[in-house]
Amino acid sequence: MLGLAKRVGAKNLLTSTSEVYGDPLVHPQTESYWGNVNPIEIRIARIFNTYGPRMNIDDGRVVSNFIAQALRFVTKAFKVCFANISAAITELLAAPAALTVQKQGTQTRNFCYVSDMETRPINIGNPGEFTMVELAETVKDLIKLDVEIKMVENTPDDPRQRKPDISKAKEVLGWEPKVKLREGLPLMEEDFCLRLGVLEK
Repeated sequence: MLGLAKRVGAKNLLTSTSEVYGDPLVHPQTESYWGNVNPIEIRIARIFNTYGPRMNIDDGRVVSNFIAQALRFVTKAFKVCFANISAAITELLAAPAALTVQKQGTQTRNFCYVSDMETRPINIGNPGEFTMVELAETVKDLIKLDVEIKMVENTPDDPRQRKPDISKAKEVLGWEPKVKLREGLPLMEEDFCLRLGVLEK
């Protein structure tokens, strides 16, 4: 990539995920907090939990998971109208809808809509902080389904909290996110509906 950038005279931006902080001892995290970052002199835009249309539906990230889980239940329910009713009801009862939240559901994340992330250096993210249960409840409300929120065991090293300190982005770039979680999620739901073949509400 660097060779191509040099040949065509393009700029090259290296991004790094906020996962390098691990389970942070500093909250919120600033650019000077090392976490588990290898101290090499490079320039990094550290991206915090971006979401939006065209994400991989099964990428394992929490916003994708919740919206896909809810919409897949809609797809199953839709079969009741157009397929063998008895078989469809049996399938629904065998696999009740659930948004799976890792215990205890009090872990926090921030959610920055993709349009707020484009070509911005420094700590980039939305400092609005939500527990996983709060996010699950928001997705339930958005999809308007009576689905269960089911607690499952944590994955190893699941961070207890994450929140970017974006004061440097405000100071140096005059930048801050514009899209609130409740504004961005419907846009992502619309995209997932198209790709999963779910009729919109």
